[in-house]
Amino acid sequence: MEIIATLLDFILHVDRHLEVFVQSYGIWVYALLFAIIFVETGLVVMPFLPGDSLLFVAGAMCGIGLMDLAVLAPLLLAAAVLGNQCNYAIGRAIGPRVFQWEDSRWFNRRAFDQAHAFYEQYGGITLVAARFMPFVRTFAPFVAGVAQMTRRKFTFFDVSGGALWVGSLLSVGYFFGNIPWVQTHLEKIIWTMVVVPGLLVVLGSWRARRKAAASGA
Repeated sequence: MEIIATLLDFILHVDRHLEVFVQSYGIWVYALLFAIIFVETGLVVMPFLPGDSLLFVAGAMCGIGLMDLAVLAPLLLAAAVLGNQCNYAIGRAIGPRVFQWEDSRWFNRRAFDQAHAFYEQYGGITLVAARFMPFVRTFAPFVAGVAQMTRRKFTFFDVSGGALWVGSLLSVGYFFGNIPWVQTHLEKIIWTMVVVPGLLVVLGSWRARRKAAASGA
């Protein structure tokens, strides 16, 4: 329970934690951000890391000179692309056996099923849309690997989605993250960035399952 509380505090107050890290460790913040984005997108067991809010806050910090956007943007794009490639490779190696796995501490079966339902309905575009959806973002490349999508096709959607995700959130944070109103309501904005995509995931998964059930009938 304490771990959950600590993680929630980090997600909702990522701006404070990140600023303290920058002040304490300086340039090592680049390595930290690379690691968080890579792990969130690259390891199926880490779908709860705050990728969206982290990118937004990092962009805002670039806006006030705490970090260099010209260095951070390509670095985090590399982390997002390489993370997905790693996740895809794991899914491709494991294959259909994953459908026999049960929900556990290290594997969120519901999140996997949601990502799989998205993939079944929307195909490769899922990899682009999922970048903006917590949990589905982590499982989408894994599902693509399980489904044996070709590496060339996967890389196209991987790079396209990664560039759109990293570029848009860093830019929004850079240009708008330091506006007084945004700073005052940052916690609410972060909640919105978590909850709204989550609701879209649930709705999309429900529609995909309903369509699959209708086709089966």
